[in-house]
Amino acid sequence: MSDPRQHALQIFQAGVAQADPAQAVVTALAGRRFNNPLVIAIGKAARTMAEAAMQHVDADMVVVVTNYENASPLEGAEVHAASHPVPDIQGARAALRIEQVLAHAKGEVLALISGGGSALLPAPVTGVSLEDKAEVNRLLLASGADIVTMNLVRQHLSRLKGGGLLRAAYPSKVTTLVLSDVVSDDFRAIASGPTVSPIGSPQDAVAALKAFEVWDHLPASVRAHLEQVVPDMGALPDSDIELIGSNSRSVAAMARAAGGGVRHGVHVFPMPLEGDVAAAAEVIVDCVTQNGIYLFGGETTVKLKGDGLGGRNQELALRVAQLADARGLTDYVFLSGGTDGRDGPTDAAGGLVDDGTLARLRAAGVDLNDILARNDSYHALKAAGDLLQIGATGTNVADLQVLIKA
Repeated sequence: MSDPRQHALQIFQAGVAQADPAQAVVTALAGRRFNNPLVIAIGKAARTMAEAAMQHVDADMVVVVTNYENASPLEGAEVHAASHPVPDIQGARAALRIEQVLAHAKGEVLALISGGGSALLPAPVTGVSLEDKAEVNRLLLASGADIVTMNLVRQHLSRLKGGGLLRAAYPSKVTTLVLSDVVSDDFRAIASGPTVSPIGSPQDAVAALKAFEVWDHLPASVRAHLEQVVPDMGALPDSDIELIGSNSRSVAAMARAAGGGVRHGVHVFPMPLEGDVAAAAEVIVDCVTQNGIYLFGGETTVKLKGDGLGGRNQELALRVAQLADARGLTDYVFLSGGTDGRDGPTDAAGGLVDDGTLARLRAAGVDLNDILARNDSYHALKAAGDLLQIGATGTNVADLQVLIKA
């Protein structure tokens, strides 16, 4: 076998390549016909998706909203850059621009949606400020809430989420192509479902916020809005929506790159890897019963207790290294990375650890228990030389994990 760390990285990169947004858009548009549509692209993969669409569609106008890392000029399009995961004023201005152009749409709208769209396109409802929405995001991120719960709440604080974009485009016909960063591929949760119905009611959002012990810390304006009686807006207009990329498809691509199925020593975990990172680490290590390659996909969560720097993939990598050491697991490498190339508020996609990680941490004077208590996984992995840094990928289909046991 080649260097196992390099091998794990190659398998991971095959999963990222499967989620190439340009190829996904080209494939989805084959055979479709549009009449000078307005193209709206939102999310971390928005610029790439828009560029691919422009090669196959004679667009009336193209407006792109993406994160700062993936933003660059695109001839023939407006490109707006905004903040992720916490929304900023640039995202709010981009949302206003989207509403403006939708009001003047001439008949057809092609919406290109990818992960990250919730934070990138904040359009606060009346009475709720951008600062209030940003505070909701910060509280939810720290609570350990999963992406579906987060987007359930955000839909009811936005003019464009939960079908708001579809209503704003009426009576234009809307076609939506979706690159999913949600493991369930629920269209309502991806980018908070701008062209589909909400995940649940405002009452459901309130219940979720209370369950995650966030409700009492929310800005008063948010609590007031969620508790008010909302008039029935009627059914959403008809639309056409298609999934063009997902986490499960990327896991399948990793399996092909790794060399096949179980009989070839490649084991694909049958369920999405979700929930708290500590529990996910147990699942991963428990799977390793023999030599081989073990593949996972999903999106875990971290309940923040400290003020360190890191992300769910970095913390998961460290927890696997710690648990593997406790179990006596040797001759392994483990990679956990975000397919967008960015894990939390850092420049790393995740971590790539092995059976020497803990020794390197000790040699660097790093107390792993202290690091985990402070959620400071970034600095620990940096000290061990185990950060996974691949740069922005231009796509986003949640997280992928590779464990190789020799």
